[in-house]
Amino acid sequence: MLNQINVQIQGKNYNFSRGISLEEISKIVQDNYKYPILIAKVDNRLKELTEKLYVDSKVEFLDLTTKEGNRCYISGLCYTLIYACKLLYGKKGSLNILHSLDKGIYIESDFNLDKDKIKDIKNKMKDIITQDMSITKTTVDRIEAIKYFENIGDDIKANVMRYNTNSYVNLYRLGNTYNYFYNLMPSSCGVLKDFDLTYIEDNGFILQFPTIYEPDIVPKYTHHSSMFNVFNESRNWAHIMHIETTADLNKLVSTGKINDIIKISETLQNNKLLDLAQIIYSKKNRVKIILLAGPSSSGKTTTSKKLCMYLKSFGLNPIAIAMDDYFKDRVDTPVDENGEKDYECLEAVDLKLFDKTISKLLDEEEVIVPTYNFILGEKEFKNKMKLSKNDIMIIEGIHALDDKVLENIDKSKKFKIYISPLTELNIDSQNRISTTDHRLLRRMIRDNRTRGYNIEQTLDAWHKVRIGEEKYIFPYQDSADFIINSALIYEIGVLKTYVEPLLFSIDINSKYYEEAKRLINFLHLFLPITADNVPQDSILREFIGNSYFEE
Repeated sequence: MLNQINVQIQGKNYNFSRGISLEEISKIVQDNYKYPILIAKVDNRLKELTEKLYVDSKVEFLDLTTKEGNRCYISGLCYTLIYACKLLYGKKGSLNILHSLDKGIYIESDFNLDKDKIKDIKNKMKDIITQDMSITKTTVDRIEAIKYFENIGDDIKANVMRYNTNSYVNLYRLGNTYNYFYNLMPSSCGVLKDFDLTYIEDNGFILQFPTIYEPDIVPKYTHHSSMFNVFNESRNWAHIMHIETTADLNKLVSTGKINDIIKISETLQNNKLLDLAQIIYSKKNRVKIILLAGPSSSGKTTTSKKLCMYLKSFGLNPIAIAMDDYFKDRVDTPVDENGEKDYECLEAVDLKLFDKTISKLLDEEEVIVPTYNFILGEKEFKNKMKLSKNDIMIIEGIHALDDKVLENIDKSKKFKIYISPLTELNIDSQNRISTTDHRLLRRMIRDNRTRGYNIEQTLDAWHKVRIGEEKYIFPYQDSADFIINSALIYEIGVLKTYVEPLLFSIDINSKYYEEAKRLINFLHLFLPITADNVPQDSILREFIGNSYFEE
């Protein structure tokens, strides 16, 4: 029995030979899972399937319906795609994996691309997947890794390694290539059967894959031209500023030039808001309602208050209205499939009262408006409101862009704004920074500062928040008349100084330990930036504190 270990999986105990790999075990239990096993947690620690077990363990296998498994699936697809292009086009077949778009990832090639080449790449990926080619991890000296990437002409990855303080780094091998990836990998390509490629324009295309929310299909790509253009505009600016990767940002920090970038970034964002105010002013004879929506931690509060200031400078008088004040009383709040109160759904809002109130205000009637008491869970009617000639309403809420909201009011009287931090900075040309992670870091800091939440409480709520965004915010982004990118290219370096200590508070036995460790490893790629030169009217201050707009 000395050569045997006990492994608990899904509440069942198995005896295996000491030194068995997780991949070997996964093949034995695969029939118990609907989707291919991609990765595992061993005693709550995330492990790739190439890892071997030598002691009694509790194992949780993960597929693409989990966030860790889905992240692994996407990483494997990206590597397969990169390798396929190298096989087809040699050294010229380089790709830049840029950002999320719709339900996929937008990628640009360094070589001329068209629809026929996209088909060739897709077929080559299928060949690699059919062959079930292995992806193996190797640990190498960091200096040797830098030399390797310099030798193959990948100076971007070499520069990223220079700001890595670890003595050793992990590289992955596929075929005859080695590469660095921030996320963990599947052990082979055979599990990556579901994907698609969609040509967009020029040298750009979309990599699509099953999502946590739709694991049985590869969602059809829908092109969001407005969002695409905002991403392009941000990327072009980053290119002009020579800040496209973490290494570029770190160089500015290490050479004492970061304060200039802070000033330039803040000026750029303020100018965008000024442009928006001018557009709204030009429509002042028609537009009376500004609707503002965006996912969690987008900076909606600061943006709406700054926009109010700009509109006042044009002689308008903006009146702020929060849709949250029109929540139904808690006793009438609908419940979700688990029987829990669902505050994210549109039905949680008293739409009849909201529509009636706004209609009366447009008719210049005096109205008693509600204020929602979140402690008691009910509306309180204390304040009066009446619109004058130059008054304009700014309505903020997660459902603000839904056409069911104020559907009886003429569209010409409404102006819709979508806001989100659309992160353009990347780790390197093949490792992108997730916009979702960006928002999560912001929320962790704000939750802790304003609500006293610890990291676990924020992460516990995050899953529901994300489901709500997928249902009630993202589907309506195309209806926006204007999109605001609230990301500041320097800000993750600032966020690091606030959120890193909080992440270290997670206990090793917490179910969120691996998520905290992942984010800590991500933040290690950034040099810290102090908040001393972040202006008080910055969107960033909404999260880190000391904002001009805080009451």
